Amino acid sequence: MFAGKVIAITGASEGIGAELARQLAGKGVWLSLAARNQEKLEAVGADCRARGAEALAIRCDVSAEADCRHFIEETARKYSSLDILINNAGVSGHARFEEVTDFGWYEDMMRVNYMGSLYCTRYAVPHLKKKRGQLVAISSLAGKVGIPGRSAYSPSKAAQAMFFEALRLELKESGVDITIVYPGVVATDIRLHGYGPDGGQAGKSGLKEDNAMSVQECARQILQATRERKRELVMTLQGRIGLWMKLIAPGLVDRMILKAVKKDA
Repeated sequence: MFAGKVIAITGASEGIGAELARQLAGKGVWLSLAARNQEKLEAVGADCRARGAEALAIRCDVSAEADCRHFIEETARKYSSLDILINNAGVSGHARFEEVTDFGWYEDMMRVNYMGSLYCTRYAVPHLKKKRGQLVAISSLAGKVGIPGRSAYSPSKAAQAMFFEALRLELKESGVDITIVYPGVVATDIRLHGYGPDGGQAGKSGLKEDNAMSVQECARQILQATRERKRELVMTLQGRIGLWMKLIAPGLVDRMILKAVKKDA
């Protein structure tokens, strides 16, 4: 369904980004994949090429503007265009606010989750305008509701989402559409690799993951919403109900959120 498209994906070395690349890969699809881990990125690129796609693997730390510029400009140079940019790169973290002694990692998280999307988008927009293309932002339900233990992650994802909400209106006459995606808990290692209270790797998840969505289903839904150029995708029924209930019974939603967080987190 994406044949003939040039698609750039950040955070493509594992998790949702890697699965998006694999599901997109096919004859006539041109992929440009970005992440910090070059070895893992090359492996994903090879897998995509084996499935018939063209695939570039470009090392990129999205918190560095120069890296983002290089990623987008190299993509456009190699393929002569850009149709879709999927801003997927992100970092997680779980810590109670009062447990944190050094807020440096809060700033680092904002640079990745928010500024990383902004930087890549800045350099992609001129190319996307030429093709009446599309921006996709992978946010989180935690960007719509505050989650205990996520006092760094929730605002970073809210900032990312609000940036794209504002940009959608700025680009309204350009033909560039924006799809914002709000996944719930997805079965990836992002929470294990994320920050803990001391700024080191958490090594565990602070959320109950018994009913986590598979990464395959998550990617499938994202690509369907992308193909349909939807305004937004709230990924789970529970999430959609919770957001509606937040308007009329916020206290009940608070209790639902607290049940979803591990007691020892």
